[in-house]
Amino acid sequence: QVQLVESGGGLVQAGGSLRLSCAASELPLSSYAMGWFRQAPGKEREFVAAIGRSGVPYYADSVKGRFTISRDNAKNTVYLQMNSLKPEDTAVYYCAARVGVIRTTSDYDYWGQGTQVTVSS
Repeated sequence: QVQLVESGGGLVQAGGSLRLSCAASELPLSSYAMGWFRQAPGKEREFVAAIGRSGVPYYADSVKGRFTISRDNAKNTVYLQMNSLKPEDTAVYYCAARVGVIRTTSDYDYWGQGTQVTVSS
């Protein structure tokens, strides 16, 4: 059974950093485009960042310059390094995998269960 498992969330003060990880079982992530999305309470899920199979990243304007997405195919893991965190970054963060090219919409084939990130002011 394919599983994506996120980890690394938590509570951090504004200006701090966190690194999220997304590990996969039964799914060779090197064959998939990977994305990170987030959903804050009362809001729709939104695109955060994505990385193609070639390693080319793409970011939402709201996180550009602060977040970095990367992948380690040997560890079958994708990361989201989040720096200079703001209270508005508070959300549940989800990783996702899709066949083909990256998308900023939610049409991904596999999703993790999410990890909570809370940024205090």
